[in-house]
Parts: sequence; C-alpha cells; structure tokens
Amino acid sequence: MSDRGGLAIRARALARRYGDTQAVAGLTLDIAEGEFFGLLGPNGSGKTTAIHMLATLVRPSGGTASVAGFDVTAEGVAVRSRVGLVFQESALDRSLSVAENLSFAGALYGLGRQEVERRAHGLLELFDMAGQWRSPVAALSGGQRRAVDIIRGVLHEPRVLFLDEPTIGLDLPVRRRIWRFIEGLRARNRMTVLLTTHYLEEADGCDRVAFVRKGRLALEGRPRALVDGLGRHVAEFESERPEELEARARPLLGQALRDGPLLLYRWPHEEIGPLAQLQDEVGPLAAGLRVRRPTLGDVFLWVHAGQSPKVPP
Repeated sequence: MSDRGGLAIRARALARRYGDTQAVAGLTLDIAEGEFFGLLGPNGSGKTTAIHMLATLVRPSGGTASVAGFDVTAEGVAVRSRVGLVFQESALDRSLSVAENLSFAGALYGLGRQEVERRAHGLLELFDMAGQWRSPVAALSGGQRRAVDIIRGVLHEPRVLFLDEPTIGLDLPVRRRIWRFIEGLRARNRMTVLLTTHYLEEADGCDRVAFVRKGRLALEGRPRALVDGLGRHVAEFESERPEELEARARPLLGQALRDGPLLLYRWPHEEIGPLAQLQDEVGPLAAGLRVRRPTLGDVFLWVHAGQSPKVPP
C-alpha cells in the first residue's frame, strides 16, 4: 500500500512545455497500487517526459501529480525515496564493478553495506549472475548490464517502478528472463509498475495500457478489450494502385488504414467469405489478401494514424 493510501499514481492535466514544443499536453492518469500499466506511443509522443515528471526528474509546466501519495512538485524527496527508475540508457558507471555500482546506489537510499550485499546477491541469483558481484561492468554482456540496471532500480524495494524501454535492443531469451524477474517482484511486493515499450507483445501482459499521441491520452483500457474493439479480423490488401482499391472497397469495408503498400481494414465478423469475394471482384487492383487476428500492434497503428480503433456499430 502507498504511504497515504489511495492510488499509486494520480495525474491531472499534467503538462510539460519546452519552449514552443508541447511535449505533454494535459495527461490524466489513475494507476492503482500493484497495477502493471503500459504507457504506449511512438517516439516523440511524450511517454518519457511523462515518466520523468512523475519521477521528479522534470518539473511539470502545468497540472498536478502524486506518486505513492506524495505530490511530485511539493514533496519530491518523499517521492524519490519510494520509486525506482530504469532508464532507456544505462545508468551504470562502466569504470566500476557491479558491487561498486550497487553499493553506491544502495547508499543513496540509506542502505547499509551488509543490507546492500544481502539484497544484491539475492537479486543477482535470479539472473544467474551470482558470480558477477566483483566483475567490472564493462566486461558484462548487454543483457547482463541491463539486468544490473534493473537490480539497481529495485534494490531499495520501491513502491513504484518506472521502466522506460527496459528491454530495448535485447534478444528474446534475455527479455523473457527480465519479465519473469519483474513478475516475481510484483507478486512478492505488490509493486506498481509503469512501463513504456516499443515491443507491444510485452504490453499484452499489462493490466491496462494507455496510448499517447502528440502528448495527449488517446485511448486507455485493458489490452484484450482494446484488441477486441478492432473486430474479429484485420484484412490486409496489398496493391500498387491503393487509391483505386480503396474506392472500390469502401462500400463494404469503410475507411482503410494505409501502411506502406498495404491497405488495412477492420472486419467485425467471424465469417471472412465476403473478403475473399471482394478480392475476386477487385481483380488486378489487389496483389494479395491476408486475413489475420488483430493484435495490440494494430491498435497502435490505428491510434497513431488518428483514427478510431473501434469497429463502427
């Protein structure tokens, strides 16, 4: 539970401006204690700026926010003692050993040397890195350095953990190990996790996600419900004459989403026979048709395009 009860994260009309650029424009969020929440959107949408404001690294230009029951502007020290942050870029000093990096991080949170070693060794074992305590960070693999970054972020057992693209550039086995580790922490400590990621399959595991577009909240909900809102299928038509094909397909399929040479359509029905019939009718306009189940990545595409991600009634 948070120190003052209630939500783990609460933001109202949170905003941040850099000169003439509005990085975040009136973001409102309610994130429950223990929730795994994904903040999704393209580069430049304001995700990282939002996390930096919530973690007290950047002062808001407008609005209010509280984390673990404390105001991010007026009670920054209290907030920082209760949150962990894993940046996109490593925060480790490569000239130091794993032990030196983690000992320094622990000291910042008032942890004694013995307590740091006890916690760090237990966490390193979860990554099969128990023998790396004295290893120079510069000698570790990319996946091992990312593991130490995450251990550094949770060493003080934060109530809220901010993960900003934590697995970017890592291969699948390492990413899976990291997520098993995070899930274990959440199960033991009821820790709240706020994630940004470009690997949308990782966000499938979130309790809820919010899509941000141009600094504003565009869509929010449970991943499965958002995917179901797209319809039963997504139809992909490939065409060298997309404008003509779109005009022919519009009476049956409505508005298309353009994705390079593809026209994407939401299809609300389980029966896909009419799609195959349409392909026969448009003939040479369609080089190919693929019908598949929708994913959270499709929701991302529709939100990014500024179109409604829900099938019209």
